[in-house]
Amino acid sequence: MQLTLHADYSLRILLYLAENPDRHVSTREISEAYGISKNHLVRVVQTLHGHGFVEVSEGRGGGVKLAKDPASINLGQVVRKTEPGFRIVECFDLETNTCPIVPACALRGVLVKALESFFAVLDSCTLADLTHTPQGRNLSKYLQIAKTN
Repeated sequence: MQLTLHADYSLRILLYLAENPDRHVSTREISEAYGISKNHLVRVVQTLHGHGFVEVSEGRGGGVKLAKDPASINLGQVVRKTEPGFRIVECFDLETNTCPIVPACALRGVLVKALESFFAVLDSCTLADLTHTPQGRNLSKYLQIAKTN
């Protein structure tokens, strides 16, 4: 299983913003920090904004900022809102399924349990959990963010 770039970038944007809690950050800055297309990031930011994870302000001095405390941003919710679907195998979509062994196959049940386990882990973690890293290994160092503490 692999998340789409949209979901991946969503998580990265939220991590970046969590490292910059006291200011609006431009999409250009995030784009340069990660080496990601600014146009792609704008679409991802729109998704995050539409689901209430970030605030967006326009104009000079505008940008993107977390809309909530990092401790209230659940990773399971973020992935569910930014990933278009979790059709791991064809039979997950019973309307379009053409697999002839579905009535006798136990694979679907196993994969459903695996997906539930995947989300159970994500549901147990918040954005704040990801920003509490061992001393000297903070994200700011790797993204070249000048911390002002």
